[in-house]
Amino acid sequence: MVALRRISKRANGLIRTSEAVEAGVQSRTLGDLVDGGVLQKLSRGLYRLSELPPVTDPDLVMIALRIPNGVITLVSALVFHELTLEVPRQIQLAIKAGSEKPRLDYPPIKLFWFSDKAYSEGIEIHKIDGVSVRVYSVEKSIADCFKFRNKIGVNIAAQAIKAWAPKNRRNWDRLLYYAKICRVEQIVKQYLEALA
Repeated sequence: MVALRRISKRANGLIRTSEAVEAGVQSRTLGDLVDGGVLQKLSRGLYRLSELPPVTDPDLVMIALRIPNGVITLVSALVFHELTLEVPRQIQLAIKAGSEKPRLDYPPIKLFWFSDKAYSEGIEIHKIDGVSVRVYSVEKSIADCFKFRNKIGVNIAAQAIKAWAPKNRRNWDRLLYYAKICRVEQIVKQYLEALA
């Protein structure tokens, strides 16, 4: 148990099977500790001490740990930035085009393949319970929602820009920058002009 506490402290409360085995704890023992309520199994090969306070946003933390190159996008990013009341059934995740498809049992994810600047621009790192979670900035998220409006619904993008625009006039250029990258500059301009 001492070894697990040491690993947990070093890794923001998380214990990977490989680290536990390396420290001399058998995989079978991890299962027994889960059954006994000492450990929580978060995902295949990933555990957490039950005595620790609950994780603030376990789904985003899990995705960040299991898919470190993924970026929270679209409606999931709008939820993170508090720009929508919509709740997607799956966490929407951007992956760089050409990457290997990630495998994750839980939480449910919906992958969107982004290329070049559409993938790499606008990424912010947010710490949730000591874990770095990659989320697109507000402006990039809105631009992405307009780009994928046929998949998620134009009303979601329109509501987000309507909620964002009045408080963020000086960031309109930043939104248009991302809109240009996403090839939706004209439609975003029309919405901004209507809100001006």
